[in-house]
Amino acid sequence: MYMKKLLFFVCTMLTWLCTDATAKTLVVYYSYTGNCREIVTTLTSQIQADVLEIQPAEKGLKYEANGYALGTQLLNAIKANPNDASSYPAIDPVTTSLSDYQTIIIVTPLWWSQMAANMQTYLFNYGGQMAGKNVGLIVSSASSGISGVVADCKRLVPDGKYFSENLWINHSNHSNRATLIQAWLTDINYHTVTGINETKATTTAPSRIYDLGGRLLVEEPSKGLYIKNGKKFIR
Repeated sequence: MYMKKLLFFVCTMLTWLCTDATAKTLVVYYSYTGNCREIVTTLTSQIQADVLEIQPAEKGLKYEANGYALGTQLLNAIKANPNDASSYPAIDPVTTSLSDYQTIIIVTPLWWSQMAANMQTYLFNYGGQMAGKNVGLIVSSASSGISGVVADCKRLVPDGKYFSENLWINHSNHSNRATLIQAWLTDINYHTVTGINETKATTTAPSRIYDLGGRLLVEEPSKGLYIKNGKKFIR
C-alpha cells in the first residue's frame, strides 16, 4: 500500500515538472457562502488547473450582518480611494507565483453589484502580474447582473488578455453549473486559447487527498499544500 502511494506521489510530481509553464492554469477564488467553492470544484473536474483560495486575514466576520453594514463599509472604502492599498481589507499571505501560469481564472462572489472586497485586495496586489496572461472571470450572485464585477476586474487587471465571454452563475442556475461551465469553456475556445488539450472524464471515484510526502489524509488541511485527485491545491 505504501509503495502504491509513493508511486502515485512520484508520478504526480513528474507531471508537474514536465508541464510547460505557458500551458498551466491557476484558478483563484474567494468564497464566503460556499457557492464559489462549489463552482471551483466543478470547474476543476473539467480542466486541469491549480487552485488558490483567498482568505481574509480576520476570520469569522459577518459581512451581511446589520443590513450588510460591514460589507458595504469595505466596498465604500475601496470605492473612495481605489488606488490606496490601505483602502483594501487584509487577506492571508499568498505565496503562489503567477509567473508559473499563463492562464488565470478568477472565481468571485458579487457583493452589492461589486466584486467581493477580499478578491479586490488580491487583484489590487497581484493584478499587475497578470499582464499579457489569459484571464477568465466567473461570478456568483443571487440574482444581480455582473457588469460591476467585470468593471472592477478590468480596473484591477487592466492588461490581462480576457476571454471573449465571462460566466455568470446565479442562485437559480447554480445547480446546473456543470453544464454552464462546460458550455462556457467551449464558447471561449479554452483549449485552443490556452494550448491545454487534455479532457477530463467524469468519475465517481472518491476523492483522495495526500500531503506532499505522499501520505494519505483523512480530510483537506486548512492551510498549506496538498494533492487532491492528482491536482495541487494551496490554502
